[in-house]
Amino acid sequence: MKTFLAPRKSLGDLDADAAASLVSAAADMALVVDEQGVIRDIAFSNQELSKALGGHQAWLGRPWAETVTTESRPKVEALLSGAPTEAKWRNINQVSEGGESVPLLFAAVPLQRGNRRVVFGRDLSAQSRLQQRLLETQQSMERDYAKLRQAETRYRLLFQLSADATLIVDGASGRVTEANPAAEQLFGRQSRRVIGRPLLDAFNAESRQAVQSLLASVRIAGRGDEVAAQLADSGREVTIAATSFRQDGASVLLVRLSLAGADQPAGLTTAKAQMLKLAENLPDAFVITDQNGLVISANGAFLDLAELGSEEQARGESLERWLGGQGIEIEVLLSNLRNRGTVRLYNTTLRGAMGARVEVEISAVTVTHGGQEVFGFSIRDIGARVAEPRQIGAHATRSVEQLTELIGRVPLKDLVRDATDAIERLCIEAALQLSGDNRASAAEMLGLSRQSLYVKLHRYGLGDLGSDTGDQG
Repeated sequence: MKTFLAPRKSLGDLDADAAASLVSAAADMALVVDEQGVIRDIAFSNQELSKALGGHQAWLGRPWAETVTTESRPKVEALLSGAPTEAKWRNINQVSEGGESVPLLFAAVPLQRGNRRVVFGRDLSAQSRLQQRLLETQQSMERDYAKLRQAETRYRLLFQLSADATLIVDGASGRVTEANPAAEQLFGRQSRRVIGRPLLDAFNAESRQAVQSLLASVRIAGRGDEVAAQLADSGREVTIAATSFRQDGASVLLVRLSLAGADQPAGLTTAKAQMLKLAENLPDAFVITDQNGLVISANGAFLDLAELGSEEQARGESLERWLGGQGIEIEVLLSNLRNRGTVRLYNTTLRGAMGARVEVEISAVTVTHGGQEVFGFSIRDIGARVAEPRQIGAHATRSVEQLTELIGRVPLKDLVRDATDAIERLCIEAALQLSGDNRASAAEMLGLSRQSLYVKLHRYGLGDLGSDTGDQG
């Protein structure tokens, strides 16, 4: 440690008060520690630090090592046992009144008398907070970068594996920047000539005006109607669709080409035919309606539930004709489909044309077909697994799920009465459990007389009604 060249001449004879002022001003906090490591005096020049560490009273008379975190105790011992002329700075974490770790930088300087040391401390909280913010910012950037990389990977995979010929076109210049394998296959040997050249060059002269109009519309509105065009080299007719997006502040066009009049692959056609056949033969009823709930198509299982002889009897009719006990149910279903796109496990009843009523469970989804939305309803007969609803007024109570399932089929006043019974039974059961089945204590908890509690126990069939052992408190 380097000191003043002539401290006695420069500083003169300092009294204790002057020395204390200098020590206090030299650091955010200063400790006077005896040879046993016990704090004998302390000074704070940083008021926030003093408040965080509890001030003087929390330090005086305590071993310094007890005021720091466990991992910092060896550093305290090393600092106090160091060479008298050596002053090394060490990072030590003090424990605040709230149990939090406060980072400080300490150095110890021995006094000439009394084998005591003055320990200077610098508050590193601001630096620690800054480092923490930098770390959090770095981690956030790394997470964002990882998400971007994942998104880019997914985009690349979809782009490369797409069965449609797809081109990436610079919005400003109209030049093709990328082409997927399907596009390379469509253009054949000329595919390499497409990349880097204007998109219009890929089409014959008669088609360029239509393609140019499409691109202009996409640049302005973000998308445009499909147009037909002919490739310049092969003369093959294609249908062109395009959309725009922003990348790095620039406009980019995604152009999709498909052969005009081309049939779907045989495998896909077969798969779709199989799916239609499966829907027709599903054991669960399946119905397709328009946005107003009018039936477009229905499978055989629905015809059986609705007691209809043919699909023609259902077409054009509102699903409301067979669904539920109240006309509001179909509106609820259609509203949820329009707003959310799906409905899951909606319980209701289905009325047959001959008067039969069946408990059913409905799931539905919205599908776009031919540019218009249609609704698909899967209707499952659950009459076999749904217990017969108990009569309102029976002593047994209902669960919340049972009560909600009865909405629309049972008057509200009866539902409220059943809900009250359910809550009352739950409270009695809880009181008996808390009291160890001591009925006198349970009655007191519930604010009931013992006789009233017995009546309710009999009503709900709770406890051993033939024994009063639980009354002994």
